[in-house]
Amino acid sequence: MNQPLKVYNSLTRQKELFEPLSPPYVGMYVCGPTVYNYVHLGNVRTFLTFDTLFRYLTHIGYKVRYVRNITDVGHLVGDGDDGEDKIGKMAKLEKLEPMEIVQRYTNDFHQVLEQLNFRTPSIEPTATGHLIEQIEAVKDLIEKGLAYESNGSVYFDINQYNANGNNYGKLSGRVLDELLTETRQLEGTSEKRNPLDFAIWKNAAPEHLMQWESPWGRGFPGWHLECTCMSTKYLGKQFDIHGGGMDLKFPHHECEIAQGTGINGTDPVRYWMHSNMLTVNGQKMSKSLGNSFLPRELFAGNHPLLEQAYSPMTARFFMLQSQYRSTLDFSNDALKGAHKAYKRLMNGLKIIKSMAYIPSEVSDSSEEVGLKVSTPCVKIDEKKVADIQKSVQNFYEAMNDDLNTAVAIAQLFNLLKYINMLFLNQLVPASLGEEGFVLLKEKFVMFTEEILGLKEERSENDAVLSGMLDLYREYKATQQYDKVDQIRSYFKAQNLVIRDMKHRIDWAYEE
Repeated sequence: MNQPLKVYNSLTRQKELFEPLSPPYVGMYVCGPTVYNYVHLGNVRTFLTFDTLFRYLTHIGYKVRYVRNITDVGHLVGDGDDGEDKIGKMAKLEKLEPMEIVQRYTNDFHQVLEQLNFRTPSIEPTATGHLIEQIEAVKDLIEKGLAYESNGSVYFDINQYNANGNNYGKLSGRVLDELLTETRQLEGTSEKRNPLDFAIWKNAAPEHLMQWESPWGRGFPGWHLECTCMSTKYLGKQFDIHGGGMDLKFPHHECEIAQGTGINGTDPVRYWMHSNMLTVNGQKMSKSLGNSFLPRELFAGNHPLLEQAYSPMTARFFMLQSQYRSTLDFSNDALKGAHKAYKRLMNGLKIIKSMAYIPSEVSDSSEEVGLKVSTPCVKIDEKKVADIQKSVQNFYEAMNDDLNTAVAIAQLFNLLKYINMLFLNQLVPASLGEEGFVLLKEKFVMFTEEILGLKEERSENDAVLSGMLDLYREYKATQQYDKVDQIRSYFKAQNLVIRDMKHRIDWAYEE
């Protein structure tokens, strides 16, 4: 916790030193998926941002309660107050129970995140599991004069909220007068006192599949309400971090602030964080443009825009190459570049994990008072050690600068330079000293695996590959070059190569 982490707070529109409410404990809530379809890459990037933050906060000593919800009800088509529930719509199309849809796409969501090596959150609550809390919250808002019932629906009263000294629109920077001008007169608007008032409970038509009893008749909760109720239940009236994609800033997060403030009498969140969107070849990713593809299509390479398949770790590395608040553009060239760079890192990871510090050979260079004195043959290269220390420091500084993973990765490649020098015998461990060598090894592994969440991907285990290399050495020694070529071909088929050097024979990932 001695790391001075700064994060960009969307609420204040500036970077701020992260100071949790009750250190060392941190409460973090992230809006999870609406499970009516397969999770898309834009969602994945958002969740990657907060997986990285979760990892980094834990690494620097915080005890994090990470809550990420599953929206399994109440999310209307178009995110408005009218329309059809997305899960209900898919259930009708598939002729299934709504909860079958929920289960199918929740499973897919978890599978994709597991492939990408995400850590599981501390709590993953569902909207349907917290209906009681949501109904009680609606009652509370009505009692406080901040909500009103109309034709079996209940709406949040924005005018009254602002009259109480609050500012609806402060997160997104939206001005009420401008919002009113933009608002179209849609069906159902007439039952509101203000066109901007949003539903916290919706009256359900008979054909609506997902509906529950309430004091206002059968209906379902508004989309925004679930997050307020679940974050309050598990993190308290005020907590440290709330995350999500840029697209959720308005209206979803704006409404969360209004509801949380209305219910609990305090601003619910200290730091609001938002990840930016994805583009494809410079265009916004969208189904209508035909440039939208799912993680499963990326991993399989079965999309017209993809020239080849890209592994989950390549995708993770690719997204980490860009700071989370910047736009990230998918292209085949960029993905291919990420693949090569990721493989280079994995080769370095494999090398350094297999190495141990070997002290310098000693020589009998002098005798004094009849005693033999040993002196090191290798002098510690202070310049290289200082450069390693600087790269480690720079990695932390990059992560502390609002999770700048792009700059952090650049520091990894500087450390990789020394790992490759050790591998090629251009540098011996003793020239770094034990402290310098251990620093290089421990931090490279820790930064790569623990903080950035990158891991090796291969089909064969170490024992098989080691056995194949033994055969390679034997066949080479006995000049059975046809069998040598067969083993090389075997490694090639696994996207591996054999590095046949004077001082050693080893395998590596094909870059």
